[in-house]
Amino acid sequence: MCRFTEGVGRLARLLLLAALFSLAGCGGYSVKNLAKSDIDLVTDEAISETRRLVRELTVKLYRRNPAELDKIPGMTIEGRLAQLKVNERKLDFPELQGRQGIDAMNLAFDAHYRGDRVFALVAGLGGMLRQAYDYRPEFFMVDQLNAEALSASARNVEVLVWKLKNTRYPDGRPVLISHENEGVVDNLSFERLFGKLIALQDLLARVAADADDRLITSAVHTASTVFIPLPI
Repeated sequence: MCRFTEGVGRLARLLLLAALFSLAGCGGYSVKNLAKSDIDLVTDEAISETRRLVRELTVKLYRRNPAELDKIPGMTIEGRLAQLKVNERKLDFPELQGRQGIDAMNLAFDAHYRGDRVFALVAGLGGMLRQAYDYRPEFFMVDQLNAEALSASARNVEVLVWKLKNTRYPDGRPVLISHENEGVVDNLSFERLFGKLIALQDLLARVAADADDRLITSAVHTASTVFIPLPI
């Protein structure tokens, strides 16, 4: 019976890994990968994919909210993308008043904030996702995934989607235009992008929990309209 259970567990891990590869794709192989487990390699691909998706979100949001970019004279979308790539680990920018992760995302929806809301959102989202991986740009055998942090990050993406849909100015205009413009749902690519981010984080959370033979705390899955601090 134990062998059967162990076999099922291995099969489940293989299926999850296959799903992750289909979401994130596979990169080239290098000598340093000899110090990585299969899960490490998939985690590296997931990290790369989450960062690519944040960059894609940045472009989409600026195209729908060009006035936010104009708040910084001379700034371009390419300049913002370069800022997000400048540091492999923490995303800390003076214009965000030192706020990172969920604090920066909250700034994007603050009624009194006069800065670039798009940048606050994507820098916060990117920083929060990096925190879920303990700010590591890649993983090796000695490193360990935090299942609850990964799951919490997925829930925070869900909260972010809710906030984008429901946070509005007093006159009814959305604070940031995403899937809806002037009352018409006209861009479902945002839903697909966020769906990919949620799936990546949830799948890795399940892989990490299975590897440690533990359950993800149920409180992390509680429906919420506020961002959840990551348990790191």
